[in-house]
Amino acid sequence: MSVTETCVKRAFKYRFHPTEAQAAELSRTFGCVRKVYNLALTARTEAWARQERVNYNATSAMLTAWKKTEELAYLSEVSSVPLQQSLRHLQAAFTHFFGKRSRYPRFKSRKKSRKSAEYTTSGFRFREGTLTLAKMADPLDIVWSRPLPEGATPSTVTVSQDAAGRWFVSLLCEDPGVKPLPAADTAVGVDVGLDHLLTLSTGEKIANPRHERRDRTRLAKAQQNLAKKARGDGANRRKARIRVAKIYARITDRRRDSLHKLTTRLVRENQTLVIEDLTVRNMVKNHTLARAISDASWSEFRSMLEYKATWYGREVIAVDRFFPSSKLCSSCGTLQKKMPLSVRTWTCDGCGTVHDRDVNAAENLLAAGLAVSVCGAGVRPQRRTPGGRSATKQKTPRREP
Repeated sequence: MSVTETCVKRAFKYRFHPTEAQAAELSRTFGCVRKVYNLALTARTEAWARQERVNYNATSAMLTAWKKTEELAYLSEVSSVPLQQSLRHLQAAFTHFFGKRSRYPRFKSRKKSRKSAEYTTSGFRFREGTLTLAKMADPLDIVWSRPLPEGATPSTVTVSQDAAGRWFVSLLCEDPGVKPLPAADTAVGVDVGLDHLLTLSTGEKIANPRHERRDRTRLAKAQQNLAKKARGDGANRRKARIRVAKIYARITDRRRDSLHKLTTRLVRENQTLVIEDLTVRNMVKNHTLARAISDASWSEFRSMLEYKATWYGREVIAVDRFFPSSKLCSSCGTLQKKMPLSVRTWTCDGCGTVHDRDVNAAENLLAAGLAVSVCGAGVRPQRRTPGGRSATKQKTPRREP
């Protein structure tokens, strides 16, 4: 097998500073991409009501017809590549919907939806470290914070602007540097929490940085200032909104950087990583803990851990969320009847062992995950086989009467 076939594709994201002309062109492109997506979604929804199927080819033909109308003639003023890509994204959204992997596609909003446009190879030129997009005379002024892989050529380029007004370009390239790490004989159970972000089965506890709490005062003042501005598109309200967005961006950047460092370290040090299959979207419905859970970003942690494990030849096992990891004694297997969240240290009724709640949970997750790996049972029953019972749940020890 050739090196090209085994290469991992990675997106390298950089900030750039557009000229006024480039910013205006990209803003028009963002608007046209959103318009085409919404028009196509409307057409497909109406066809669905008539019990007709409309695929990507049909919407592509519609786009050609829309450009010829007087009302939508402005669609011809921007590059056609991002417009075609928006139709492909809509097709992918419907594929996921029909496959029951996501809900029905939603319309894009001018104020709330992400501003982005995707270019394929026919829509940009990448030469000697400079990137020039279609309909632009000059290359983008990119801040090359890290080098691309040697000899890499982007297959797609995505340009975006966040709520704080920052511009980003993401280049999708094959990275031959991402290879499976040498096999290790280490395994670790990982229990997520709020007092400590992670507790490992080795006994190590990783502090929760609480990034949102550090900027909570600044954020509250900025939000109060925004609330006082008259509603509309006024300049003062726009400035206040951007000030709030910048604080949120600062929090998000710090959180993502911390999670990247942490997940990379765990993947490099361990061959097998066992976590709990939590439903965070349901847990944040608890208004008392929602803010803290969102700040901990457990879902993003798991996502990073899984794709990095795939890159580097590691294994991530997710144990059934109903497995009583906190109430189960890791020494003798005795199951406690109750274990309120306020109890952080407890003594086993069966063997008298004193347990740290989080360390005990991590140890139980590790043991359950390794058992699942050996017997080959499903490790994510709630995602793949609704209503099924996992091996970890079936093997829960019971107290003798």
